[in-house]
Amino acid sequence: MPAFRTKSVSTKVSDEEYALFEKLAGEETISEWARDILLKAAKPNTGDLVLLTEVMALRTILLNAFYKLAHGETISPDEMQRLIEHADEGKFRKAKERLEVGANRGAE
Repeated sequence: MPAFRTKSVSTKVSDEEYALFEKLAGEETISEWARDILLKAAKPNTGDLVLLTEVMALRTILLNAFYKLAHGETISPDEMQRLIEHADEGKFRKAKERLEVGANRGAE
């Protein structure tokens, strides 16, 4: 059974903003378009989380490797494997934390 929509959310916009929203909504009403946008913003996409997770793990690996190389050190295959394992350990937790921080900043 579909849930009835009984609550309303509204905001004031400028003429320019309204024109932009009309253009972005296309054939949809601005209200339906805005509702879809709000719901998508409230629920981070799983694909975004996976992508952010991998980018952050890669960043961790690269920063650690570059730091060692900048100090004239070499990286053995075993050490590289440890860097990869270290980056993979907390990558999902770190990505979720970053997304939550971003969402909280948007709420300010």
